[in-house]
Amino acid sequence: MSLPLSLALYRAATTALEPFAPLLLDRRAKAGKEDRARLHERLGRPRVPRPDGRLVWLHGASVGESLSILPLVERLRAERPDVAVLVSSGTVTSAELLARRLPAGAIHQFLPVDTPGGARRFLDHWRPDLAVFVESELWPNLLLTAKARGVKLALVSAKLSDKSYAGWKARPFAAFELFSGFDLILAQDGRAAERLSSLGGTVAGEADLKFGAAPLPVDAAALASLRVRLGDRPLLLAASTHPGEDERVLAAWRALPAQGDDGRPRLVIVPRHPERGPAIADTVLALGATTCLRSREPDDLAEVIVADTLGELGLWYRLADLALVAGSLVEGIGGHNPLEPARLDCPIVSGPHVENWLTAYADLRDAEGVAFADASVLGPRLAELLARPEALKRQAADARAFVARRDAEARAGLDRILALLDAEARA
Repeated sequence: MSLPLSLALYRAATTALEPFAPLLLDRRAKAGKEDRARLHERLGRPRVPRPDGRLVWLHGASVGESLSILPLVERLRAERPDVAVLVSSGTVTSAELLARRLPAGAIHQFLPVDTPGGARRFLDHWRPDLAVFVESELWPNLLLTAKARGVKLALVSAKLSDKSYAGWKARPFAAFELFSGFDLILAQDGRAAERLSSLGGTVAGEADLKFGAAPLPVDAAALASLRVRLGDRPLLLAASTHPGEDERVLAAWRALPAQGDDGRPRLVIVPRHPERGPAIADTVLALGATTCLRSREPDDLAEVIVADTLGELGLWYRLADLALVAGSLVEGIGGHNPLEPARLDCPIVSGPHVENWLTAYADLRDAEGVAFADASVLGPRLAELLARPEALKRQAADARAFVARRDAEARAGLDRILALLDAEARA
């Protein structure tokens, strides 16, 4: 069957431009937009061997989409250990993040540029049984070539911006060719579902893969012990801080008014990188406050606890009266996951720099489940929030209810993706 004219022209144009792809990638590498050591991947020439057996390929364009893939990757590795997992992305930053976060056994590759040759070489090498694309990352040559080879295709957390939707509406035959080719489409919300359906896609339901993770784990004995030792004094948590944030948090904390005989709330700082713990403790001591490192000393009397230990965020979120989700007070980090404290009934406040979690924060704001504070007014904002404990409890309850509903939708979506994989195996 012949392609719609716009897709045929796209294929012809990308074929003609393919010889110039190495030059373009070289220029991008000089500008820091490509990993020079891995340009061969961008040309569809992988050097990592393909594992034996079935393989699922998941693609997220940049950091936000890559983060949303992780629960599905982890579930695949846990429930289908016989299935290899390939994760592709398109940016250097997302590749660095995935290098740290992917579970053992999962493979990362840069997505090849969307030329017919690059798509062919990529698919020749990896031979996926199922391909899962996140949000709106649609590359015609890769999609059409995969479909022609019998690869099952899923589009999840699917959405279309106003500009993208208008562009596809102007090319209805091309849109139908691509969107009708998916075996499973799960829209991010009702508006996205309507748009995708109007373009020819069959939408099976709604699911946003940013949701669906289990609550952070906790050592029950440590939790019970700390609840007794820390007493009733309010606890303010700064979770996953980065350089430049600790000083801002400490200044805001010092400006808080005393609450009863205990003085100002106790502060717990959890640095994103635990090796920074001693330097943070030195900063606290220089301010004249008492402090301790959780990795070395008892932590029940200090004014500021530096929790320089791994895997204990679930503990502190359960203990905190208010948690600042850090990575959001300075530019260049993009914020951290607000869904983790929301699942644990912990009130949330965030700085303004949350580029990696924009939609999650927007959803929480709509659900009245989060507060915001710029670094310049952090102290007064924290004081205002801590002075209204009942309002904080309502905020936390609203956030938890919202996230619980979306988590259930996402887990059902993951079930559908796994069912598609099982259907492919039976075919």
